[in-house]
Amino acid sequence: MTERYTGRCLCGSIRYQCGPLLYPPTLCHCESCRRASGAHALGWCTVACRDLEFTQGRPVEFPSSPGRLRGFCGTCGSPLTYRSEARADEVDVTLGTLDAPGRVAPGDHIWMEDAVSWDRPQDGLPCYARGRGA
Repeated sequence: MTERYTGRCLCGSIRYQCGPLLYPPTLCHCESCRRASGAHALGWCTVACRDLEFTQGRPVEFPSSPGRLRGFCGTCGSPLTYRSEARADEVDVTLGTLDAPGRVAPGDHIWMEDAVSWDRPQDGLPCYARGRGA
């Protein structure tokens, strides 16, 4: 059986189901994720676009940079998704919006070159200056 996950925004206007995960989840420390979330890092899991279904409502999408769209709830502002033209068949979903975020654990940290000076993870997970493949 394929692993499935459910989630929602803060106010519950948007609900979704997704899975299976394509890669281990990650914690992103890039400037764009920091500003979009208001936090020092943002947790993501990645699924195939065809494996993400919005069961209630739909996110508003914002072009945060060329070729990249961030989806969020238009009512409460919860960040929900990230899509990139470079990975057209994949979509990232925020870990914090999963109904059971404890079911998935981040496997690494990415974009540490953008991390604020006091953001130095001590969890033993691999840290990458940029993305995993960079």
